[in-house]
Amino acid sequence: MPCDLRRRVPESVVHLVQPVDGGVARVVIDLVRAQTRAGMRVVIACPPGGELPRAAAAAGAEVRVWLAERGPGPNLPWEAAYAGRLLRRAGPEVVHLHSSKAGLAGRLALRGRMPTVFQPHAWSFEALTGPAARLAAAWERRAARWAGRVLCVSEAERARGEAAGLSARWSVIPNGVDLERYPEADGVARRGARAALATVHGLPQRAPLVVCVGRLTRQKGQDVLLRAWPRVAARVPGARLALVGDGPERPGLGAVAGPDVLLAGHTEDAGPWYAAADAVVLPSRWEGMALAPLEAMAVGRPVVLTDVGGARETLPEGQAPHCLVPPGDPDALADALAALLLDPARRAALGRAAAAHARRSHDVRRTAAACLGLYAEMLAGRGGEEAGPRRPGGPEPVPDAREFSRP
Repeated sequence: MPCDLRRRVPESVVHLVQPVDGGVARVVIDLVRAQTRAGMRVVIACPPGGELPRAAAAAGAEVRVWLAERGPGPNLPWEAAYAGRLLRRAGPEVVHLHSSKAGLAGRLALRGRMPTVFQPHAWSFEALTGPAARLAAAWERRAARWAGRVLCVSEAERARGEAAGLSARWSVIPNGVDLERYPEADGVARRGARAALATVHGLPQRAPLVVCVGRLTRQKGQDVLLRAWPRVAARVPGARLALVGDGPERPGLGAVAGPDVLLAGHTEDAGPWYAAADAVVLPSRWEGMALAPLEAMAVGRPVVLTDVGGARETLPEGQAPHCLVPPGDPDALADALAALLLDPARRAALGRAAAAHARRSHDVRRTAAACLGLYAEMLAGRGGEEAGPRRPGGPEPVPDAREFSRP
């Protein structure tokens, strides 16, 4: 990396974030760790509670309270004004807006008056239907001009934005995972994790186990998984399903879950669940690029995903026929899961390939370094659409985040 780019890495950044838990929070926490190590002053502005404020402070960030509801509502004008005041007082060189709510309030507040990166983490209009979806897409088309870069986590996410009519300065940087936090788990680690879960949750140690990690929401599709599960259980006697996470859909899911389904609730560390699993599933209705499958792959577990967002880009080459199913199709989902549970040799091969792929293409250090490079390019006023790894040609080599540290 040329020396002049190293000198242009900003000294300060503010991340405006809502939500404060789940995959978005974990992405931001990883960025905070890398950016503070690179010598930057990092400020997190977010609502209180959740995982993000505590972990960001532990990583060395300044945490400032931004009172904002999760979705748009009548308080939006006040939330935007409050965000604007926070951002102006912090005085950063770069503002990084995460997810649709922060993107809405932050761009309304700044309107391009500060160097701004907007990262949707899945488009807001994908979560909506009818007039609401059209209104959200119209807003994104208008607000794209107020972002120095629109940062997508997959080529599919960018393509979806372009199809909705957005004209933006695009960058694509795939999500990454902390490989030290999610080491590959061998048979010994699996048995240890199963023993621990048997003690806490009563799961049979030798039962085939499918794990779904994600917030219990319509987006993540756990309702489709529960419709598929009886077909899996009929073909794989004794199989168990664990839904790891919490959210607004928990009461409804609990009402239809059978005795072979465990609603495990929220966890601060999903690593033991991945290690214990025979397969990991995420039947989402829409995504940018989900983090949980990448974490599971790093641990060495095969994943079954719905063909939405960046799912195809998540998987190693050649795994789509085994691991990708249409969204909202419980029969296809059941077939894919049952086939994996009944074929230990295939599971092992897919898991080994998944672990190698996660280390090769989704190391969070590469993601963080590419994000720092994006900031530097934006501040330097350099042209070009892409600042990060691209698909389908494969990721370009990205330097370690330490290469961006100032002397």
